[in-house]
Amino acid sequence: MHGYNGYGFGMGYGMGFGWIIWIVVIVLIIFLLVKLFGSQNNSTGREENRALEILKERYAKGEIDKQEFEEKKKDLK
Repeated sequence: MHGYNGYGFGMGYGMGFGWIIWIVVIVLIIFLLVKLFGSQNNSTGREENRALEILKERYAKGEIDKQEFEEKKKDLK
């Protein structure tokens, strides 16, 4: 009659859900890696688009002429 002293349920509970913790940790690591390396590629494209938009605005305002616009546009690509 070595009865139940309360430890059996706690051990089974911890061991049974331990794999969930590992899955959460792995998913978080993957998420952080995607955010870290994925954002670099996206930000470069956005910066190039923004630079082209600024160039178009300057041309539309008359700050630069067509020749300078074409040269700078070529440099951006």
